[in-house]
Amino acid sequence: MKSALIDERDGLRTFVLVLATGDEAMKTLASFATEQGLGGSHFSAIGACSRAVVAYFDWPAKQYRHIPIEEQTEVLSLVGDITLEDAGPKVHAHVVLGKADATAYGGHLIEASVRPTLEIVVTELPRHLHRRIDRESGLALIDPTVAR
Repeated sequence: MKSALIDERDGLRTFVLVLATGDEAMKTLASFATEQGLGGSHFSAIGACSRAVVAYFDWPAKQYRHIPIEEQTEVLSLVGDITLEDAGPKVHAHVVLGKADATAYGGHLIEASVRPTLEIVVTELPRHLHRRIDRESGLALIDPTVAR
């Protein structure tokens, strides 16, 4: 992975990350967030991957169902946020992956093996965002009222 700080003003930063073949997207992004102390950020990306795992939230079971995609796909859209959960950064991403026949898969991104590149722009927000467990869903959701 290559990265650069492309803008910094009023304590906020914007980064560009360029992942290469073999990089695991979610792990790389989480490591970068930890290194940079990110806790309130938004990101978007495009690129491609050789395999991925997406998921959807099964409401009755209250758990994510994983869907492996074992083929080369284009990352048509990858968007997400970086927040704080349990004192560390939490990367939450949704993706749309395009297949060779122009069909698409989408969902919550669990993992993706980059090939040949993934270009990510990360923009830091004015304050950190924290997650709290929601009793109804069992998920850690952003609580905008927490200002630490």
